[in-house]
Amino acid sequence: MRKSEFREFIESKIVILDGATGSNLQKRGMPVGVCPEQWMTSNEDVVINLKKQYLEAGTDILYTPTFAANRIKLSEYGLEDNISDYNRQLVRISKKALELYREQSNNKRKIYIAADMTMTGKMVAPNGTMSFEELVNIYKEQIEYILLEGVDLFVIETMMSLQECRAALLAVHELCDLPVMVSLTYQKNNRTLYGTDPLTAITVLQAMGADAVGVNCSTGPDKMHDIIKQMKKVAHVPILAKPNAGIPYLEDGQTIYPMGAEKFAEEMTKLVSEGATIVGGCCGTTPEHIRLLSEAVKGQNPSRIKASHCRALTTERITRPISIDGNFMVVGERINPTGKKAFQASLREGNYTPISIMAREQVEQGADFLDINVGMSGVDEKEAMLRALEEAMRTTDVPLVIDTSNPDVMEAALRVYPGRVLINSISLEKEKIDRLLPLAKKYGAMFILLPLSDTGLPKNSEEKTEIINEIINRALEIGLTKEDIIVDGLVTTVGANSRAAIETIETIKYCKDELGVGTIIGLSNISFGLPGREYINSSFLAFAIQAGLTMAIANPSQDLLMNTALASDLLLAKEGAAEKYIENIVEIKSQEKDQAKDKVKSENHAVYEAVLKGNKKEILNLVKQELAADISPSQIIDTMLIPAINEVGRLFDSQRYFLPQLISGAETMKLAIDYLEPLLADKQNSTKNQGTVIIATVSGDIHDIGKNLVALMLKNYGYRVIDLGKDVATETIIKKAKAESADIIALSALMTTTMVEMKKVIEMVKEAGLPTKVIIGGAVITEHYAKEIEADGYAPDAGAAVEVVRKLIDSEVRQ
Repeated sequence: MRKSEFREFIESKIVILDGATGSNLQKRGMPVGVCPEQWMTSNEDVVINLKKQYLEAGTDILYTPTFAANRIKLSEYGLEDNISDYNRQLVRISKKALELYREQSNNKRKIYIAADMTMTGKMVAPNGTMSFEELVNIYKEQIEYILLEGVDLFVIETMMSLQECRAALLAVHELCDLPVMVSLTYQKNNRTLYGTDPLTAITVLQAMGADAVGVNCSTGPDKMHDIIKQMKKVAHVPILAKPNAGIPYLEDGQTIYPMGAEKFAEEMTKLVSEGATIVGGCCGTTPEHIRLLSEAVKGQNPSRIKASHCRALTTERITRPISIDGNFMVVGERINPTGKKAFQASLREGNYTPISIMAREQVEQGADFLDINVGMSGVDEKEAMLRALEEAMRTTDVPLVIDTSNPDVMEAALRVYPGRVLINSISLEKEKIDRLLPLAKKYGAMFILLPLSDTGLPKNSEEKTEIINEIINRALEIGLTKEDIIVDGLVTTVGANSRAAIETIETIKYCKDELGVGTIIGLSNISFGLPGREYINSSFLAFAIQAGLTMAIANPSQDLLMNTALASDLLLAKEGAAEKYIENIVEIKSQEKDQAKDKVKSENHAVYEAVLKGNKKEILNLVKQELAADISPSQIIDTMLIPAINEVGRLFDSQRYFLPQLISGAETMKLAIDYLEPLLADKQNSTKNQGTVIIATVSGDIHDIGKNLVALMLKNYGYRVIDLGKDVATETIIKKAKAESADIIALSALMTTTMVEMKKVIEMVKEAGLPTKVIIGGAVITEHYAKEIEADGYAPDAGAAVEVVRKLIDSEVRQ
């Protein structure tokens, strides 16, 4: 299937996907806890019959049941060596269902087979241990086996990590030209578990060439409206919606999905009217749900898909829109070793702490983006760039600008950056334009157009204009758009060319008014070699903003410069400019008033900040510095580490931090605790042995990300934690609790089909007469369910688990 064919098909009708596979197969005899791929390949007829029923219900795109048939997921059952057989056979099963449907119905309508893939469950570096390239290769392995059987397109679904979406999408693109749909799953706060919002997800993925983007699983269709609306605002690809049949609950030990087929179809028509053009069902939906959905949307015209693209840069969690008519924006320029001997020395020594300091300071001073340049002699630029990106992303959450003249370094950075980045820069020099334009297209990046050619600087304005237009035309030819381009006005010093400022302003006006592209300048170049440079720079900036300048690479620590920019926007009546100007001026006065206080740094600042920012590389050195300054191990724990992890938890609760930051902070603290524990003179006063907790994912459930985080947090707070792992038999949990005289049993479950095991554990605890308290948690667990099965506590997340354990143990001590 060609991508153009896919687009034509989607624009011709509301496209119907299939419904749930797993929940329906369990009704048809698939036991909880078995490897689904193994069971399906041993029970072909059952799967073929289900798939055929979906086709009879009106499905246009039928998913293969290869969902979790990647090496990582299969290894959880010790079946990774069967990866080829499972993927190939499961594709063949889907094709057999289609053939059988054709034979029995004699229906020749267009139906396509989509190879289904999902997350691995592993976290990618720097938050996890798996490298990005390892992840890409894991997906490639699965894709290669699928391609041997042949499919029409791919779908990457139920994703929680935007970076993992990128890896899977790249894997498909690097092996074939088939269309790809990508779908994420969101929590109640309309963010993924890793903190990505719908706007950021679609901005990144459609720029990287995803042919459709959307949402699946998560919740019922009645709760998906905001997600679809957010995506629709910026979508230039079709939007997919595949919700559950409502939020499940347990009744008499059975998982119940509350939304019937009629209500499901009714709610889905609302999502279609809001912009979803590819629709189906996820957990709990049946062929009847799909049949009524197909009937409900029949004759409805698909929503028109935007032709225009969005100007925006992102991190993994936030999107920063760019408007050529909007507020002026600043790219912080300080992370650049040119002329900075101390910074150069740090980079040669492998010390990247200055980058985190400069990044944080520039963002606090008002930078919208950060330019990252580590080009200098004496370092491996590729390694240095990757380390610098990691440091900047760990410290701040603003989009980055990759600044390098080396195409290999640029690709290495583009490959691992988990959002949408700005390339600095692409000129008409043959080596640069031939290598870098395709990279911008492949990785979905925006780029700065630098009007230089192989002959050097343009001799006059006419040649500059010719170069700009030539690069734009080359970009459009390979599928990039004008919204992907920011033109460098190419500022030269007014000291050597009296018309330098005028020529740059003419370029800015031409680009904005005639070409419709954004512009940027390296501001300080205008005053090079002249005294009182800040006055020239700020005056030139005001003229440039009035002419339509989009952004500038500048030092945001210069108050005159930043206030000139804000005042210019104010005088040009730009939206929100007055509020931003007043807020900045008030903040400056407040800072001046409290200058003495700001200079005072608490003794625990460095260690505290390291945990807060998840700085695993530096934490031990910082702890050693405190010890060398005669700070006791217990004091470091009580006044630095514990307050820091409490703040991490607070930021997580308030949704300013997400899973990656929570894990990084916890792991950083654990490194410090593990180092300090042997040094504690009085073990009785240590943070250890606060109580014993047995933790496990219940029988039949192989999900353990949340459980692992709870175990880590409890250890950091001084509890003795015995982690039994995942898919743990109830008898094993009880036996271990007895042997260890456990105070608490902490149980996790991610599936409604396995949460019933929690009740069995509680019943066996009572039968055994154990004084052990039982707390439960997991994605499908609610406080209502905890009360229903008489659990002693419920924790929605890791931070809450620590508090619940503390209260239960404190209560036991008091009694």
